[in-house]
Amino acid sequence: MIGAGALKPLRRPRLWLGLWWTAIALVVVASLVPAFLLPQVPGGGDKVEHFTAYCLLAAAAVQLFLSRKSVVLSGLALIALGVALEIAQGLLTTTRQMDIQDALANTLGVVAGLLTVLTPCAGVLLTFDQRH
Repeated sequence: MIGAGALKPLRRPRLWLGLWWTAIALVVVASLVPAFLLPQVPGGGDKVEHFTAYCLLAAAAVQLFLSRKSVVLSGLALIALGVALEIAQGLLTTTRQMDIQDALANTLGVVAGLLTVLTPCAGVLLTFDQRH
């Protein structure tokens, strides 16, 4: 489990963690609402949406969490969430269907987002939060 001590020394950790959890909740809702409530996208465009959403969630985890272990655990949790939501679409909805390619796009997005830990961008939120 990822505890509060796993966070970077942010001035407003509750704000940033709350925004991250809100983004996760929005992904859950968007994954389970009836398909007719969502905008139509060109063929394959939903894979880009899946990749982007999970990439942003994982990149945000890189911004929030201090240790590599916490970052990796959050990434694994996001991958599990993506797979679970695909299963839920197939089992719990009548207008959505489980799609292994969506789960793969989610997973690739998480991996891409986690790789930002290797870039100079990994501390952008910490720098921003300490200046403002």
